[in-house]
Amino acid sequence: MVPIAPFAIFGLVYYRSGGMPVLAYLVGMVALLFTAASYAQMVKAFPLSGSVYNYASRGISPPVGFMTGWAILLDYLLLPSLLYLVASLAMNETVPQVPVWGWLIIFVAVNTVINLRGVRMTIRLTRIMIAAELVVLVLFLGAGVWALLQGAGHGFSLSPLFNPDTFSWPVIFAAVSVAVLSFLGFDGISMLVEESTGGSAQVSKAMRFALVLAGVLFMVQVWVAALLVPDPATLLNHDTGTAFQDAAAVAGGEWLRELTSNATAISWGVANTLVAQVAVSRLLYAMARDRQLPAFLSKVSVKNSVPTNAILLVSALSVGLGLYMASREDGVDVLGSLINMGALVAFIMLHVSVIVHYMIRRRSDNLWAHLISPLIGMAILILVVINAHVLAQVTGFVWLVVGAVFLAGMYATGRRPVLRGLGGKEPV
Repeated sequence: MVPIAPFAIFGLVYYRSGGMPVLAYLVGMVALLFTAASYAQMVKAFPLSGSVYNYASRGISPPVGFMTGWAILLDYLLLPSLLYLVASLAMNETVPQVPVWGWLIIFVAVNTVINLRGVRMTIRLTRIMIAAELVVLVLFLGAGVWALLQGAGHGFSLSPLFNPDTFSWPVIFAAVSVAVLSFLGFDGISMLVEESTGGSAQVSKAMRFALVLAGVLFMVQVWVAALLVPDPATLLNHDTGTAFQDAAAVAGGEWLRELTSNATAISWGVANTLVAQVAVSRLLYAMARDRQLPAFLSKVSVKNSVPTNAILLVSALSVGLGLYMASREDGVDVLGSLINMGALVAFIMLHVSVIVHYMIRRRSDNLWAHLISPLIGMAILILVVINAHVLAQVTGFVWLVVGAVFLAGMYATGRRPVLRGLGGKEPV
């Protein structure tokens, strides 16, 4: 989740939403704010690394936790490969002398070294990258608004937010299933709760603040871009792949097109993937710590306090899968259609965890935080899943079946998981 995340998928969101990308991002932000509220409740109850996997394990039961972790693992494992691939393809267009596979290996190597140095270095570099991206975003918005004032584009209107001619909730929820890709990574903040000096309260505030800030930035930039796209009719029929860059060219000329294109490559190849690699490596570490994945993944560097083996495994997987998908013409489309399903299913189970842990186990009287809010968040996400791409639905189901078989094999061989972290070992 970076300030210019919509640059790369604006065209697809515009196409899927019937020309209402602002509404798609607004609904996505609202849905994930409810998810962040549920994260806040579970972080407070279980301040452990591992994110939604940990909360479902301890809030409901270890088998449910495993399946939830398995669901979001689909997203976490594939997301770095997608980010690296998109960035490598973009950089190859700018510097064709370096092949796609070369850029992919460079991006993976740089991020791996940074993450092995520890979370502090990751945070420092991320701040620098975000500052640079904000500069690019300000330049685009300034040029875009000025161009609109000078009569370029289609003039100011509310159509990117609501167009009665193309509006329907199934259309919007289908677009949300794509738009939430820009937000993914906000949940990675919860992975750092064991390393945060401010504890669970600071992590909860950071998640909510990050979502609101990102949501506002996303909506503003896609609004301006939607008013500047040179051929809306064509974009409503199919995604051109360069829709945002085309809008940037209308706003400021070819220099702005090149700037937004290069910024997209760097943000997806470094800033986004830094957070994605942190998130998946800590999920693998947490599941290995609880004996649900091989023990070597639970090894932590004494010097930098990072799960070294998990980081290296993620890097190797990113290279292998990224190189394979780079050899396919539809590699980006295939990866993109699979990414969100695992996260959405896992977020639904997070809401269930809040209800089970607080309302059923603790008999909480806080109906809004522990019942109504999770139910609203869960309902929105279920609608998004129902309206998602059929390929994503089928793949998500198959992935869950594989996870269930794996879990059954664990119990059949006596590998009962042990939850760790709150008072030592907790056999289950």
